[in-house]
Amino acid sequence: MRVLGIDCGTERTGYGVIESDGRSHRLVAAGAIVTSPKQPLGARLKEIAHQLREVIREHAPDAAAVEEVFHAVNTQTALKLAHVRGVALLAVAEAGLEMGEYSALSVKRSVVGYGRAEKRQVKMMVHSLLDLEETIASEDACDAVAVAICHATHQSTKRRLFKVI
Repeated sequence: MRVLGIDCGTERTGYGVIESDGRSHRLVAAGAIVTSPKQPLGARLKEIAHQLREVIREHAPDAAAVEEVFHAVNTQTALKLAHVRGVALLAVAEAGLEMGEYSALSVKRSVVGYGRAEKRQVKMMVHSLLDLEETIASEDACDAVAVAICHATHQSTKRRLFKVI
């Protein structure tokens, strides 16, 4: 299964594409879509949507996953993040992809085994699980890969459970 993970952000939206059977994972692509805070929000959202569509077209994932909206201290930041998340969900829906949504706690639990793990622990485990020699440069891309790993793991578990039943 090929999975696209998306880490939403107004300035940097990370993406990561992995190939996975649910137990072993291979990195296909990872990067970040960077927009300028000087641009109006609408223009930034348009650019994010355009580039996500390009990633989907280029890498042809079978599924996609994003983190659920978290509760932010700053309401304006949370609203902007929700707009980016909406654009990501739309791009995924337009492509007809299966969609998964996971809390940050679920992503960390799937990747590290502990829901309150720190970013550096997640990064270390992502690199370990993918057996990478080179570091994923962007934290946003690494977080997106973690979301993709979470989805692949959850889907694999679902398939095994439904086989048993």
